[in-house]
Amino acid sequence: MVPIVVMGVAGCGKSTVGKALADRLEVPYAEADDFHPPSNVSKMHGGEALTDADREPWLAAIAGRIGTAAERGLVVSCSALKRVYRDVLRGGDPGAFFVHLVLTPEVATARVNGRSGHFMPSTLVASQFAVLEPLGVDENGIGVDATLPLDRIVEKVLSRL
Repeated sequence: MVPIVVMGVAGCGKSTVGKALADRLEVPYAEADDFHPPSNVSKMHGGEALTDADREPWLAAIAGRIGTAAERGLVVSCSALKRVYRDVLRGGDPGAFFVHLVLTPEVATARVNGRSGHFMPSTLVASQFAVLEPLGVDENGIGVDATLPLDRIVEKVLSRL
């Protein structure tokens, strides 16, 4: 089974959708936030956007995990905002399938403001939209409206796999 990367800006529902897809497919789920080194978490918690250099070891670790998925399959959530980031992730498996959860900056900000206990402040949502590169037509994946009910999102993804 091809690995699935659920991507998008903060607040789009990557973790929720990723867990639901993994449960439905009966494959492991990996939360990209768990791959961040403490220095990245500290920067984001302080309201500072990560640089590409900050992201390099994080993306490499996620790509490594994708590379171990083999035939068992995997769903991983990861912002994967730029194509170059997705290219790093595809280094783990060139066939990785990307699910871009699409929503407006206003909805993303409201969702981030509504969650507690997360290191990502809503003040960084705008910076994520500023660098977001939606999936290219030549990339293996699908864009899905992140405001749809969870079961509809999962069904849309499964219908494309």
